[in-house]
Amino acid sequence: MAPVLEPYFKQVDSMADSFIDRLRRAVAIPSISADAAHRPEVVKMADFLENELTALGAHVERRYLGEQHPGLDLPPVLLGRYGNDPNKRSILVYGHYDVQPALKEDGWATDPFTLHIDEKDRMFGRGSTDDKGPVLGWINAIEAHKNARIELPVNLLMCFEGMEESGSEGLDNLIKEEAKKFFKDADAVCISDNYWLGAKKPCLTYGLRGVSYFGIEVSGPGQDLHSGVYGGAVTEPMTDLINVMSTLVNNKGRILIPGIYDQVAPVEPEEEALYADIAFTMQDLYDGIGSKTAIFEDTKSTLMARWRNPSLSLHGIEGAFSAEGAKTVIPAKVIGKFSIRTVPNMDPDKVKNLVKQHVEWEFAKLNSNNTFRFLPDHTGKWWKSSSKHWNFTAAAKAVKQVWGIKPDMTREGGSIPVTLTFEQQTGKNVLLLPIGSSTDAAHSINEKLDKKNYIEGTKVLGAYLHFVAEEPMAEKI
Repeated sequence: MAPVLEPYFKQVDSMADSFIDRLRRAVAIPSISADAAHRPEVVKMADFLENELTALGAHVERRYLGEQHPGLDLPPVLLGRYGNDPNKRSILVYGHYDVQPALKEDGWATDPFTLHIDEKDRMFGRGSTDDKGPVLGWINAIEAHKNARIELPVNLLMCFEGMEESGSEGLDNLIKEEAKKFFKDADAVCISDNYWLGAKKPCLTYGLRGVSYFGIEVSGPGQDLHSGVYGGAVTEPMTDLINVMSTLVNNKGRILIPGIYDQVAPVEPEEEALYADIAFTMQDLYDGIGSKTAIFEDTKSTLMARWRNPSLSLHGIEGAFSAEGAKTVIPAKVIGKFSIRTVPNMDPDKVKNLVKQHVEWEFAKLNSNNTFRFLPDHTGKWWKSSSKHWNFTAAAKAVKQVWGIKPDMTREGGSIPVTLTFEQQTGKNVLLLPIGSSTDAAHSINEKLDKKNYIEGTKVLGAYLHFVAEEPMAEKI
């Protein structure tokens, strides 16, 4: 039986101005985790959230993660609980309260830390969509239930961190430690820290690609050389590097490293069927990239390339001249940087070994007297859940109740490592439930969250808690 949600929805509408003011106060705190000078502001944002939650009757505990480096403490992780009824399901939600750096002179139309609402009800401000708006959505949902005198149908567990934009340092260990403690009652996990595929149709996300980052170094001369003096007389590291990097991927996106595609899971009919109804056009892609330089001409191939197939991207060359003008230098040492976005069922260690074998073989073929080094960097594993799990079916019902449309089931090409950590450590299904749209410009200038998405998103989060409270538990992770 579908829950009766109209009183809750009306309460959210009546409190819209108050919720926007809450977002305004949050955006005004420049909680930039990447800048040590702003660490007090990051802690101030934690204080703000704790005060908002405790004022509503939530229990909040702080977990301190130690020092980032001598003299600089990591921001606290806030662990919250609203409700402690053993007869109810418990849902664990995650979000982050830190933000990317932002300066007006970067190109913002308005002060990034002053919420500005334009004539189209777009709310501009750093952190509005990533991730302060969604985090406040959970607090808004609690308050709307409380003011409408509607009992929250689940026990709500919360994990809000302040270092997501700087690598979530210390969080994995905390989740591991708390999996059988603070999080032990969790029946499912929900994360709202991503975005709709487009701007008009909501979605649920059930998969993310992983990432394996690499460097390859070529060195020779003891110092940078003048090309007019030594050009043609020495083996140039840059030439060797370009030769090796040219063997990694072609201009149609095909990875040229032998064995890489052997690990990729085949497309199952159930997955293939999901692409048919997804609200995405090639024009959406063209708008996103600012050109028509797409590899494929159809949406299905494009989405599969972005979501469920691996890709290799060349990112840059350290040590090479890259400033304006001309400089006739032969670099003594250069490092080429590239990454592979991994997908089911690719094993990071196998990928690393295949890359190592390939680049070393290709360098050996050059018969160069330069020195070559393989430099593996960070790795994040891919994640894929079941879109038929009761956590997802409950969320789909909530989205349809609020937006009047069945959400797309999507995957994403990027990585959110904490998703896999929660799944592995708690053993529970993880759902990605976005409220912002693809046009929100997270991490960029003029980041925004549409007022409609914020208010209707608060409704979705609350409705999800009602549907997930009674959804039959028919399928595991």
